[in-house]
Order: sequence, then structure tokens, then C-alpha cells
Amino acid sequence: MSDPLLSKLKVLVVETLRLEDVVAAEIPDDEPLIGGGLSLDSIDALELVVRLEKEFGIKISSSEESRTALASIQSLATFIRAHAAPDRLPA
Repeated sequence: MSDPLLSKLKVLVVETLRLEDVVAAEIPDDEPLIGGGLSLDSIDALELVVRLEKEFGIKISSSEESRTALASIQSLATFIRAHAAPDRLPA
């Protein structure tokens, strides 16, 4: 059974960054988001952080925190679970 937060994050990455050739479900949970197979750069990371802050009501307050959170879909899910209000998480 898939994790609804991981699934939502994959779709959010594809939609936010308009990755037309990427199927959200095929993004590995542990693949590096920056410099990995998706080839995201710092501008992509900034766009993603803005979207994540709006979507989950979180605040990523430093570049180090951003690098840690955006290390992979799995690390992003861990960060969001630790910082988002429970009612902002998918059931």
C-alpha cells in the first residue's frame, strides 16, 4: 500500500515544476531531488519550497534546512510530518 503523503509529494513536484516527461508514480522515494534523475536546480528548489510552504503551512527557514528536506521524496515527507499540522496531511 502506498503512502498518501509520498504520492501527493510526487504529484506536487511534477505539477509545480511542470515536468512533462516524468510520471509522478515512477519517482523513487529515495532518489536525490537536486542533482538526481530529475535534474532539479536551485530555481526549481525555490519554486518547490514556495509551493510546499503554501500547501502544508510549513516554513523552511534556511538553505541548510531546504537541502535536508529536499534530499529526496522520503526526506521531504519526514520533514513535512515533523512540521505540518496534522490536518494539512493527506489521510
